[in-house]
Amino acid sequence: MRSLFLLTFSVFLLSCGNGNTQTTVTKPEIANAAPVQVPVENGMARAYFASGCFWCVEAIYESIRGVDEAISGYSGGHTKNPTYELTNTGTTGHSEAVEVIYDPKVVDFSTLVRVYYGSQNPTQVNGQGPDLGSQYRSIIFFQNQEEKAIIEKIKAEVASNYDKPIAAEVLPFQKFWVAEDYHQDYEKLNPNNPYIQNVSIPRLKRFKQKFSEILK
Repeated sequence: MRSLFLLTFSVFLLSCGNGNTQTTVTKPEIANAAPVQVPVENGMARAYFASGCFWCVEAIYESIRGVDEAISGYSGGHTKNPTYELTNTGTTGHSEAVEVIYDPKVVDFSTLVRVYYGSQNPTQVNGQGPDLGSQYRSIIFFQNQEEKAIIEKIKAEVASNYDKPIAAEVLPFQKFWVAEDYHQDYEKLNPNNPYIQNVSIPRLKRFKQKFSEILK
């Protein structure tokens, strides 16, 4: 019994947040909405991904050549002005997400999608690693039909390598809500945090081993 308690406590400590682990079903009005196209500004495009804890995902995308910045935030839900505390209740519909600001002349959207599927366990439902709950579910967002076609093509390729179905939702992008300041560059600024040491850094290292040819 004591060992079970210690295991549970350890997982609790090594989670990106301590929220509700309930499953959220994306509302039909979100899943069926027309995608919102974010304009290219100063030659930089934007893409949106959710893949577990945004601390991890931000660090992964910022290591890629052609990516200027990755910003942590929330997307995919129905609640306006979501906060970290509210999102962790599992009731907002939002997932922790990142906005990737990139130069399409250096790295294309297809590469960002391959990074997305290749930097996580794409079959894990409703979470990633020790982070469990709808706020950590995997979502890949498209802004137009061309992006959707790219996502579906790569998703089918990835699916052929697994016995389980790919868990990530494919949703039309609607809005990205920037997370609180203390979440930005969290892995870089908090290298000794137990979660960063035991979850984020190992995940980043695994990614770098697989995608060494596109790193900065």
